[in-house]
Amino acid sequence: MTEISFKGKEFVYNHHLSVPFRPLEMHADKGIGDPRLDGNLIIQGDNLHALKALLPLYAGKVDCIFIDPPYNTGNEGWAYNDNVNAPMIKAWMADNPIGIEDGLRHDKWCAMMWPRLRLLWELLADDGALFVSIDDHEQHTLRSICSEIFGEENFVNNVIWQKKYAPANDAKWLSDDHDFILVFAKNKELWRPEKLAREEKQNKFYKNPDNDKRGRWRPDNYLQTKTKEERPNSWYAIIHPDTGDEVWPNSGSVWRYSKEEHFRHVRENRIWWGIENKNPKPAFKRFLVDVGGIVPTTIWTYDQVGHNQEAKREVMEIFDSKDVFATPKPKRLIERIINIGLKEGGLILDSFAGSGTTAHAVLEANKKDGSNRRFILCEMEVYADELTAERVRRVINGYEFTGTQKTELMREKISWTKLKKAGIMLKEVQAIENLHGQEYDAIKPTVKDGELIVTGETKVKTHAKGLGGEFTYCTLGKTIALDDILTGEALPDYTALGSVLFHMATNRPLEGDAVDEVKHYLGETVGQKVWLIYRPDLDWLQSPDAALTLSFARKLAREHPDTKHLVFAPARYVSQKMLKSENLDVDFAPLPYALYRVERE
Repeated sequence: MTEISFKGKEFVYNHHLSVPFRPLEMHADKGIGDPRLDGNLIIQGDNLHALKALLPLYAGKVDCIFIDPPYNTGNEGWAYNDNVNAPMIKAWMADNPIGIEDGLRHDKWCAMMWPRLRLLWELLADDGALFVSIDDHEQHTLRSICSEIFGEENFVNNVIWQKKYAPANDAKWLSDDHDFILVFAKNKELWRPEKLAREEKQNKFYKNPDNDKRGRWRPDNYLQTKTKEERPNSWYAIIHPDTGDEVWPNSGSVWRYSKEEHFRHVRENRIWWGIENKNPKPAFKRFLVDVGGIVPTTIWTYDQVGHNQEAKREVMEIFDSKDVFATPKPKRLIERIINIGLKEGGLILDSFAGSGTTAHAVLEANKKDGSNRRFILCEMEVYADELTAERVRRVINGYEFTGTQKTELMREKISWTKLKKAGIMLKEVQAIENLHGQEYDAIKPTVKDGELIVTGETKVKTHAKGLGGEFTYCTLGKTIALDDILTGEALPDYTALGSVLFHMATNRPLEGDAVDEVKHYLGETVGQKVWLIYRPDLDWLQSPDAALTLSFARKLAREHPDTKHLVFAPARYVSQKMLKSENLDVDFAPLPYALYRVERE
């Protein structure tokens, strides 16, 4: 496999390992609902540190990741400010904005993305997938980085998203009308994208001319382009139901089905010979109820998933017509990703949260189908509270709005061919009115710039109705410096320290429900229980109560036989030799943790 090379790679290759753990501190006054770390989260802070803080709780648990990182166009002013201690990299990777004249801006972008993608890989479930929005400036480098971290074999596709509904006539060269959505799976053999729901325009070819009780169907080809030498079992005569004549496949073709399958189709009334049996060849009746959803494609048009202007309107509507964010993503784009990559009750992570579109899309999807999908958003900028979280608060509780809410339901280009079949377009509009009429005050079709646009309109005078839901707002606490515990300089609470130690020892997230501080119990992995003798009290930590004793080891062996035990404690009053002499399968891990190394599986 070809490896990507960029300046500073050797310094950031394992930088994610040296990023310190910082606990998540909940702020009840800024969230909605009871504060909890196992529900929806919005985290303010550097996303590299936020991702590291999530590891003890969510390693391998995130079903879908969507990120919209800086595109590195040279006009964004983003800064690389990770604490990389190597002097050589610090000399050129200072906290300066990255501008278009910076000859190393592509190297800096790679150095910024590398450790974040390494942590995202650890957080992603084995059957999960990563979706990254990007443009031509870094699309090639992003794919190379992801191929190296996720494995080239786990590349799924590079989706084209049509972000504009009209070309830029003032473009110097070509009108830049699309971005990319790069898709990688954690393990491509395990990840299966969900199929998309069918729309009425996709069902328009399904009719029911014979009033079949099974409902609408469409005729499907009964032939396939194989020779009788290649498919001898599919070369046979079919008897015409009216004439009794033998009907054979065309030259160079065979029937798509074996003779046994054909007889089954006849018994089940799945063969169609046309009105009054006038067709010379049979067709297969493919019923709408059997076809299921639509397989996702790699081209997403703006009429399907929205465009940049639609995204701007969505945010401005929520914030009293104020233009508060420059580059939001349309909600329908994230909904498409949710529909493909997030199962019901699943968890999606967005570590470049921006205006909070991902949370909005999740809440709306839950409202539609009653599911309980969850989201985690990370945003480092100061607007994390006043914009990202505020948008989520408003869509949960509802927001003040005077005017007409518009939801685009259909957008289709008008061509001469379609004008000649205007009746079909009118039927599509009528179908939308029938399907969505009860949801809006009016369904309004308009023609603009050569396109037929159908919108659902709702008049709102005072208050847009909220979607419901809850979330917890978090910031990053002080670094958990394990070497400082016994000095009293840093005494994290039991769960915060326990989650870090448990993850370090097992490479798995801590299950909060299992923790029992009184019994000094953290949790269990395959064949091993993990314990932590600790209190955030310096005097207690320096007392005999904070030590692993022979009696405690005997108690573990007695109450949990045939199980290995790993005990974290500031001290011990029993030697490993004595533990082994009594066949006590107990390992001692001294605090501070820097003195101990756990061999991971």
